[in-house]
Amino acid sequence: MRGAAPAGKHAVAAALLLAAGLCPAQAVYRSVGPDGRVTFSDRPITSDARAATTASRGGIPPAPRVLPYELRQTVDRFPVTLYTGSDCAPCDSARQLLVARGVPFSERTVQSNEDIEALRRLAGDNSLPVVTIGGQRLQGFAPAEWTQYLDSAGYPRSSQLPPGYRAPPAQPLVAVRAAEPAPAPAPRAAAPAAPAPAPAPSNPAGIVF
Repeated sequence: MRGAAPAGKHAVAAALLLAAGLCPAQAVYRSVGPDGRVTFSDRPITSDARAATTASRGGIPPAPRVLPYELRQTVDRFPVTLYTGSDCAPCDSARQLLVARGVPFSERTVQSNEDIEALRRLAGDNSLPVVTIGGQRLQGFAPAEWTQYLDSAGYPRSSQLPPGYRAPPAQPLVAVRAAEPAPAPAPRAAAPAAPAPAPAPSNPAGIVF
């Protein structure tokens, strides 16, 4: 993608639109119900529906209402998710590019064995960083390529985030499950009582001292 002619930019835009399943003439809104069923509509999803959708799938949160209208529309159509690891210089550079440009994004960290396995299923291997822009996945940090796809998705070149905007904290790629409590030990059976001593000839009453 690097050094592509202007026609390459149109191809990128077409790829983003096709990946997201959208038509340029009309926005299409995607929602996931509590039962996991995906539906599409030409009407915006209400805030209550967005909250239910996010809670049901545990995925990317909807664009916050504090964002400017056009930026919020872009985030809704082409949400950005960054996958990073610890001690990863390219991951830091990728994060800085998104922050400097003012791109709202969700960050998923890859650290545990479960995270690595999930990344392999997502991207085909475990190299980082990875970014998804809508339905388009880019692997490895290439500033020119990332910039081209962000441009085609409609993200502004300079930050339009409102003052005080805070990005959501990074979350593990695979949600950490709470440890199950250890089962309580089974109660011990009471020891059988010792039989009473038999009376001796010298102690016919069987008195024990």
